[in-house]
Amino acid sequence: MIRSSVSCHNARGADSIPAAAGIGLRAPHYQAVLETRPGIGWLEVHSENYFGAGGLPLYYLEQLRGHYPLSLHGVGLSLGSSDALNQHHVKKLKALITRFQPDLVSEHLSWGSIEGRYLNDLLPLPFTEEALGHLVRRIEQTQLMLGRQILIENVSSYLRFRHSTLTEWEFLVEVAKQADCGLLLDVNNIYVNACNHRFDPEEYLQAIPADRVQEIHLAGFAVNRYPQGEVLIDNHGAPVANAVWALYRQALERLGPVPTLIEWDTEIPPLEVLTEEAHKADRLLEQCRAVAV
Repeated sequence: MIRSSVSCHNARGADSIPAAAGIGLRAPHYQAVLETRPGIGWLEVHSENYFGAGGLPLYYLEQLRGHYPLSLHGVGLSLGSSDALNQHHVKKLKALITRFQPDLVSEHLSWGSIEGRYLNDLLPLPFTEEALGHLVRRIEQTQLMLGRQILIENVSSYLRFRHSTLTEWEFLVEVAKQADCGLLLDVNNIYVNACNHRFDPEEYLQAIPADRVQEIHLAGFAVNRYPQGEVLIDNHGAPVANAVWALYRQALERLGPVPTLIEWDTEIPPLEVLTEEAHKADRLLEQCRAVAV
C-alpha cells in the first residue's frame, strides 16, 4: 500500500493549492488567462491534452504554471477496465508530473476501454467486492508507478447494476481507504446521480471521510425529458444549478473549506462567466471559514 507525501486538505503546505476556487483551463481561454491573470485560486487541466512533445497547449501551460497552482485531472487511464493497466499512459503522466510539478493529480472511478479500444466516456462500475478489489489494485499500481498519491473522482451515471452489493458512497469510501488514495468529490455528480437513481445526496455526503477529500468539482448539467421521466446529464455546459450550490454549501459544512473547481467543457462561455462562477464558490468558502472561526 502506498503512503503518500500529499497531506489531507486540513494540513496543506504554503505552496500547495489553496482552499479557494479555481477554473478548468480550456484552449479558448489560453490567451485571455495569460493576458488578464484573473483573480482565481488555481488552474486545472486535463492531463491527456498535454501529452504531446510540443505545441501551443504546453507553451501556455508553461507560461501559466508560474502564476497559478496547478492540478492535473486525467480522463483516459480507465482504472476500472479489465484490460491491463496502460503503462505507456502512466509513463506519459509521470513525465508531465515531473515537468510541471502539480499540487494535485486525479483520475476517475470508472472505466472507458476494452481490448485496447477506448470509448469517449467515463463508464460506471458495479459496486461489488470483486470490482472493489480490482480497482484498489489498479490505483495502488498507478500510485507506485507515479511515486505519489492520486485522487479518485466519483462519476455521473445513468444506469445501475442489479448485482451491486454496496451503495455508491460505500464503494467510494472503501476504495479510498483500501488504496490509500485521496478523493476528488464531484458535488454535481452526486446531485445528478441522486436524481437519476433516487437516493438522498445528504446521506452520501455524511458517509464521506473529510480527511480524504482534497478537491471538489462543481459543474452544470442538462435535463433530458422522456415519457417515463427526466434524466439529468452531466454535460459541463451550463452554470452550476441552484440545487447543486445548496448541496455544495452542505458539503463545506461537512468537510470544511476545500479547493473547489468550476468545470465548463461544452458551450464554453467567455472567461468572465467562468470566473464569476468561481467567485460564487469563493464567497461560500469564505462563509465556511467565518463560521469555523
